Amino acid sequence: MIDRAFWRDRRVFLTGHTGFKGSWLTLMLEMLGARTNGYSLAPPTDPSMFDLLGLASALDQRIGDIRDLAAMEAAMRAAQPEMVFHLAAQPLVRASYDSPVETYATNVMGTVNLLDACRRVGSVKTIVVITTDKCYENTGTARGYVEGDAMGGHDPYSSSKGCAELAVSAYRDSFLRAVGIGVASARAGNVIGGGDFAADRLVPDAVCAFAAGVPLEIRNPLAIRPWQHVLEPLAGYLMLAERLHADTRFAEGWNFGPAVGDAAPVSQVADIFVRHWGEGARWTQDAGSHPHEAATLMLDCAKANNRLGWHPKLSLDDALALSAKWYRRWLGKGDLRAISKDQINQYLSL
Repeated sequence: MIDRAFWRDRRVFLTGHTGFKGSWLTLMLEMLGARTNGYSLAPPTDPSMFDLLGLASALDQRIGDIRDLAAMEAAMRAAQPEMVFHLAAQPLVRASYDSPVETYATNVMGTVNLLDACRRVGSVKTIVVITTDKCYENTGTARGYVEGDAMGGHDPYSSSKGCAELAVSAYRDSFLRAVGIGVASARAGNVIGGGDFAADRLVPDAVCAFAAGVPLEIRNPLAIRPWQHVLEPLAGYLMLAERLHADTRFAEGWNFGPAVGDAAPVSQVADIFVRHWGEGARWTQDAGSHPHEAATLMLDCAKANNRLGWHPKLSLDDALALSAKWYRRWLGKGDLRAISKDQINQYLSL
């Protein structure tokens, strides 16, 4: 799937490296031998995977805000990267209702700043911008969304990510293609895995509840989402970057979601995680009122399957088993860097 030789000593610039997905990608790039520079705010949670694994030693990093164009461009000029992965974002739907202006400023103008810096630095050849499955205008369809479907979003988070996709397309057509820079966008599903400590996400909420000996409260047990282990889309991002580096015809939007059968209701995911956790774990429905969230969301990933040769390797049961094992190691104060590397090696060997 991934060409290890391609990444050895490759200069990579990674925004959002202190977050959940960014931490896993930082560790993967270190294992692949890349020379990674990170630009991000401080870790967004306490605890954080980034700190627990001591990932500051895995890359050169600058703590900064993607809304600060001058600071980000200075960091990029110092790094002189060939490859750029843009993961930094305000990533939570519910938080976007509380802070809509910050959400748009970060997710839209932060992306614009990143793209504008890339076109001036001179070393950048390839950019992969990470958005979300929620960038699509949700029409309630039972089919998976395809890359050509309209962008949109009911809530500020989803809307901001649709706007980011439009900014990527405009910069590609107006500036980047003309100077030989390939920019693609990647849209993943609901990502799960060890190391996520964000509020209002199913697995971290479950771990907190089970560790405290109380039931997990679920807002929308019937909501259907494309669940996948974090390593699935990260492998897709790396494969996409490799292809795009060689051929700018890959400069498009791409879906990286689970197999069709793993788009499952929240209740089913909770049941499986309860089984893997054991020891009295259970869940109940939260009867309170909550902001709007889409009832159904699925991705059609035929394009990535056929043109990139990317396919998901882990079932939903596998993903939740790996997640439970990681959090058990954390609660037992075990070696988290070792189990994370083991899970990456296990995934890459499949």
